[in-house]
Parts: sequence; structure tokens; C-alpha cells
Amino acid sequence: MARIELNRLAHAYMPNPQSRADFALKEFDLTWDDGGAYALLGPSGCGKTTLLNIISGLLAPSHGRVLFDGHEVTGLPPEARNIAQVFQFPVIYDSMTVYDNLAFPLRNRKVPAAEIDRRVHEMAEMLEMTRELKRKAKGLTADAKQKISLGRGLVRDSVNAILFDEPLTVIDPHLKWQLRSQLKHLHKRFAHTMIYVTHDQTEALTFADKVVVMYEGEVVQVGTPDELFHRPAHTFVGYFIGSPGMNVLPCAVNGASARVGEHEIALRGGYEPPPAGSKIELGVRPEFVRLGREDGVPVSVERVDDIGRYRIVKAKLDGIPFSALMPEGAEIPADDARVRFDASAVNLYVDDHLWP
Repeated sequence: MARIELNRLAHAYMPNPQSRADFALKEFDLTWDDGGAYALLGPSGCGKTTLLNIISGLLAPSHGRVLFDGHEVTGLPPEARNIAQVFQFPVIYDSMTVYDNLAFPLRNRKVPAAEIDRRVHEMAEMLEMTRELKRKAKGLTADAKQKISLGRGLVRDSVNAILFDEPLTVIDPHLKWQLRSQLKHLHKRFAHTMIYVTHDQTEALTFADKVVVMYEGEVVQVGTPDELFHRPAHTFVGYFIGSPGMNVLPCAVNGASARVGEHEIALRGGYEPPPAGSKIELGVRPEFVRLGREDGVPVSVERVDDIGRYRIVKAKLDGIPFSALMPEGAEIPADDARVRFDASAVNLYVDDHLWP
């Protein structure tokens, strides 16, 4: 296992980049602690796979350094970094049996035969593939082949890190929960440094101790699932985490309150005046929005979506749309509705970043 440090890292695919917009990865510093379970989360094209390939050595960064346990590895090839990587689609040998596929990385490292046999059977049991050990991989389903790829990445016990690039994309949804649980179990057991790339917030939040959220080539927040939910550092994090995402409403700030449309909304405390000309927005999650008939400011209810345990209310405050999550059985006024935002859960954003 290793502590991985990225120092002033940036990458552009074009020669001689002239502006910040030319970089697929904007410059940043980031440290992955030894033995940590991390997720790289963001939409397609935000730079997740680029970053993963730089860590593994498949791609050389335009700027900056990569260090493993304080030793620079920026110029080293993948085989010199002692990294295991699991890709989005299965990377296995169809002509080999399941057993031989799982044993392959161990045989390459001259591991004794008895130890190979022990680890292969242990991994097959975890993946529920013991019955298939003697089968050729060619005849297996895509699900089963990707489970072999996962096993090949996890069967080694002396790697610096294990990198997963959206490894459950081709896995049946029913099996995803099971495999994520197995990955968590393996992490706790062996304490490998694991970095898991995904665009699925559920996968990221259930797998990782800390999540690195990326947006348009930038790392916009690193935090625990709780921190990402309650204190999104960027409006994109609030939008991307949660279902539905955080409400973001344009406003003006006056000390301990924000003016949305023609109405005052209480904030958690007094704020310094934001810089002149800034875009100012209020962020509050639908979970902390309450509708009623008595307290709050008047709103119009546009639609109610009943999804079982709770209902999602779509409403407007002075023409500005927002969502509220209401528990099952709670009254939702069809007219004369009023809204209250929990002041302790309201965040303020200046030019998309949490303020102050």
C-alpha cells in the first residue's frame, strides 16, 4: 500500500496550451492516504479517467508530480508502480480457465504454487465463482467476465494501490450491491489503497470513506458523504449529490438574511458582503424545506410526485422553482401554501463556491 500525492498536477491533450480552458485537468494538489478507500465522482468528460491513468502511469501529466510514499514516480511506467487496475470492460484471457485468469498475475510474480492456489480459491469464493474455476472464460457472461477482472485486480496482496475505472458498468444491477459490499469487505480486511472511479453517486457514497468530486476538469470538493450532503463546497456538488439535488436560488444578501424575489429567507448567521458583481445564490436541500399553511413565505405548488415513502413537491417562490421532500401522509396545501427553509441547513454561494 502507498500514500499517493499529486503535486501541482495538470494535464492538457493539446500541445502548448495557452489558457486554463485548454486543460482537461486544471492544476490541483491532492493526497490519497495509505490504506484509504476513495471514490472519484463526476459526470462523463470531467477528467476522472484521465486522472486515474496518470496515477497508474498509463498517461504522463503535462505538469506536476506524482509521488508514492514520498518517492517521485511521474516518469515511471505502470509495471514499475506496482499498481493493479480494473477497467470498465473485462480484460481477461478468453482461452484460459477462470482459475488460470485469477492465477496469472501471481504466476508472473513467481508466487509459490501453494500460495497461488490458496489465494485463487479464496478469491473465487468471495466472487461466488468456485464452480466456474475449471471453465474457459470464453463461454461466460459479461457479468462473470468482469467479476474475473475484479478478482485479478484484488488477488495480489502487495500492491501500492488498486484502481477501479467504473468496474460495475456491465454488471447486472442486482449484483452491483453484492460486489460493492465485497469490495468494502476486502478493503477492511487488507487495507489496500483503493480509488474507485464512477459517475454514480450511490456507488461512490456506499464504497468510499472520502469522495473526490470533479467538475469540468477541476477537483471541486474532497469530503465524506456527510460533508458532501450537508456542506457542498460548490453548487455542482449540491446538484450532483442527492435525489433530487440541492435547490439553488438566486438571491441578495443582507447580513443574517437573504432576499429571494420579494421575500426574506433566514440564514445560519451573519455574512460579510460578497464582492461586488458576484453571482450570489442560496442553497438548501429539499430535505430541509417544509410546506404548510401558516408559517413562511407564500409559494405556488406546481406538481407533486408520489414515490412511496415520501413525495417530491415542485413549487415556485416568486417564479423561482424549487423542490421539497415531504413525508408520506403530510398535508401538501393545494393553495395558500407557504414555505420555510431550515436556517441551519441553508448555505450561501458566491460564484458557485461556498461562502465564506
